[in-house]
Amino acid sequence: MHHGRGGSTSAAVAPPGVNINVPHSARIYDYWLGGKDNFAVDRAVGQAMIQAIPGMRFMAAENRKFVHRAARDLVAKEGIRQFLDIGTGIPTRPNLHEVAQRIAPETRVAYVDNDPIVLVHARALMISSADGRSEYISADLRDPDSILNEPVFLQSLDLTRPVGLTLIGILMLLADDDDPWGNVAALREAMPSGSVLGITHPTADFAPDQVAEAVAAATGAGMTLVARTKDEVERFFGDWEMLEPGLVPVSAWRPDEPVTDPQAAYYWAGVARKP
Repeated sequence: MHHGRGGSTSAAVAPPGVNINVPHSARIYDYWLGGKDNFAVDRAVGQAMIQAIPGMRFMAAENRKFVHRAARDLVAKEGIRQFLDIGTGIPTRPNLHEVAQRIAPETRVAYVDNDPIVLVHARALMISSADGRSEYISADLRDPDSILNEPVFLQSLDLTRPVGLTLIGILMLLADDDDPWGNVAALREAMPSGSVLGITHPTADFAPDQVAEAVAAATGAGMTLVARTKDEVERFFGDWEMLEPGLVPVSAWRPDEPVTDPQAAYYWAGVARKP
């Protein structure tokens, strides 16, 4: 479940290819963040998950804040000037490229998602700075080659220079049978030395009963939603070197102000660098 936006489009109009009878993670996330790009089926599942986890809207917002802090630090402190953001979701300002380009206007971002409603909004809203570049790719994380061989991706990013690969709140949508670890490994393998990988992933480690109830609400509506343990999330980073402070609750990753209860948002978050 990824980014949402307080948009002005009517929730009653579905772009071609959007099935408004099946809930979608990007639109549920949009609902949690107060956006308008969602349908009754998304709101029903979103509300059922809030019943299970009353802090769900807070968690969605914390996940979003992590994107801003990570983008800022990776550009300002790690020298990253290009990003591959997979599972982009419905745009919500500031978007990753806006945060990055404020610091380094030449930053390039390739966004990837497989939802037609995201595509419509991304093409309208993902406007790059004049010096940088912001591109949108329709592809699926379950098929890494569809991303890595996409001409727009190859034209947008320079794979001889480090890339910031971000997988924010997306890996939970892949069942273990989809081999998410293998898919992420294929992406890591394609990245040059000095690249960084940023991940957030929901977990049942902090509140097993609440999370189990939320997962049941989603799976009961036909969605795939997998909460994973800290060890399972750590595996996604392979042998890359974790940056400080390591894999931590999302609110505790380089917070801008002290966090009273880091486990109030049930997500693990971390960034690692390729040797």
